[in-house]
Amino acid sequence: MANPRVARVTEVVAGSSKSFDDAIQIGFSRAAKTLRGITGLRIMEQRVAVEDAKIVEYRVRMEVIFVLET
Repeated sequence: MANPRVARVTEVVAGSSKSFDDAIQIGFSRAAKTLRGITGLRIMEQRVAVEDAKIVEYRVRMEVIFVLET
């Protein structure tokens, strides 16, 4: 039998004043500090915060997929 792998998914919300890409990088970097074995990300939602008719923050909600250690 092959080595079975079990993955887990956790949700992360991150924001950036620059771009969606930057928000993704910020969220991934933070998740990587505490989660080992990250194998992928799934972007679930993108939103912007608006003030005075200007975009002030790009926000992403993402799933971080990681393999549980045996």
